[in-house]
Amino acid sequence: MEQHKEEIISGEMVLLGEDECHLLWGDVCGYVWGKCGERIEVVMTNQRERQTYYGAINFLTREFHLQHYSAGNAENTIAYLKWLLAIYQGKKLLLVWDGATYHRDSKLKEFLAEVNKGREEKDWLVTLLPFAPNAPEQNPVEDIWLAGKNQLRRQFAKNKTFAQVKKSFGSFLKTFLLKSIKFQWYAPQLQII
Repeated sequence: MEQHKEEIISGEMVLLGEDECHLLWGDVCGYVWGKCGERIEVVMTNQRERQTYYGAINFLTREFHLQHYSAGNAENTIAYLKWLLAIYQGKKLLLVWDGATYHRDSKLKEFLAEVNKGREEKDWLVTLLPFAPNAPEQNPVEDIWLAGKNQLRRQFAKNKTFAQVKKSFGSFLKTFLLKSIKFQWYAPQLQII
């Protein structure tokens, strides 16, 4: 990232950390207190309900970009990248993400080849860098997902349907500001906030 420092500081390039989250109905479950010896029943609807979210955090501004999709796959990853390109129109993106299989899919490689076509590597519109393999603790977006799920658990009694769960999760994440040492791990020279 050092080689892109000037571009990031000037705003020509945007440094983003990205990850996906699969929210399940069961993620809302928390612990409850009850009288000893008495059974507590918690009404559950369809336990197979699931929502996939893509999220990217701007390392400089801490703005979090959240979108929901039907699944984590190459098509949705491409759609998300197109959405990020539209948000940061005219800027280059430097995305740091994990090694999910669909991050290496041939359709994604074709998309990147088309987006970066005719450009030298230093001028690519989208550059992808991997986090270390099997190290989710290095990705600050993992902390954002955890904060969102913890908030859902605290709000368990308010979210009676999965639609309410999704709305609550999205609303919380749109206002949540992550404070983390992890930003300094990747770009200590960029800390301006």
